[in-house]
Amino acid sequence: MTSGARSTERGLRIPRSVRRNWDLYLLILPVVVYFLLLKYLPMYGIQLAFKDFSAAKGFWDSSWAGFKHFERFFNNYQFWTLIRNTLGISLYQIIVAFPIPILFALLINEVQSRRFRKSVQSITFMPHFLSTVVLVGIVMAFLSPSTGLVNTIIVRLGGDPVYFMTEPALFKSIYVFSDIWQNMGFASVLYVAVLAGVDKSLYEAAMIDGATKLQRLRHIAVPALIPTAIIMLIFQFGSIMDIGFEKIYLMQNDLNRSSSSVISTYVYEVGLLGSQFSFSTAVGLFNSFINFILIIAVNQIAKRVSGTSLW
Repeated sequence: MTSGARSTERGLRIPRSVRRNWDLYLLILPVVVYFLLLKYLPMYGIQLAFKDFSAAKGFWDSSWAGFKHFERFFNNYQFWTLIRNTLGISLYQIIVAFPIPILFALLINEVQSRRFRKSVQSITFMPHFLSTVVLVGIVMAFLSPSTGLVNTIIVRLGGDPVYFMTEPALFKSIYVFSDIWQNMGFASVLYVAVLAGVDKSLYEAAMIDGATKLQRLRHIAVPALIPTAIIMLIFQFGSIMDIGFEKIYLMQNDLNRSSSSVISTYVYEVGLLGSQFSFSTAVGLFNSFINFILIIAVNQIAKRVSGTSLW
């Protein structure tokens, strides 16, 4: 059979497959349209990073600027501060916050009382559904130097009030631990589901062999969670330069700016507030490029070390 005949046969087979499984294609159609319209189509705006955008000339007629905006960002006096703060908060989150849902799922899995387990899970779910504005308001109320619960306890114990929100050294810890409080319960759902799918006969066999609870955790539960944890870790590294803009911006003030200025807030300030659209696009594109490189590198490392990867 010639190559032309084979290609013709393949071309006929695909429409037939679509016709046969039209209901499945119909189900996936909204997702495809969503990603095409809201994720891929806006990518044409990337070219702004390589242009000197002028509102008078318009998007297409603005002159090309090469890598000028990237060079300007690399030579900016804030460059290393932004990189250090962005990576510092992200790595802090990965080291401290990432293992918490896993540990929480392991503990929940060991609880025998179904009612108590459901109650704890419901309570820990609730903060996840708070808006960022409400969350930051709660954090500020708790940490207020005059009326906050934390400072009230410190004063009652004989200490002096701590101005948490104006202390640059405390900003990263406040951000990460408030994030743990908000998302720990919701993030643990995936790991709880994985543990629920573990074959119960493995636990029964281990108990018959005399394995302690700690040994069952170590040799059955933890290995079951490792592939899922690796996939989630790859996702975390893939968005390591993306710090939630809203929360940072709401928690930021002039006194903690040296620790709270990250790339996402900088893009907002120079792009929307400063109307430097080309420069802010270049900064955002640099941010996305680093994430792209990191997710490929971490995926390859995970594939070689553990055999688990996204692709």
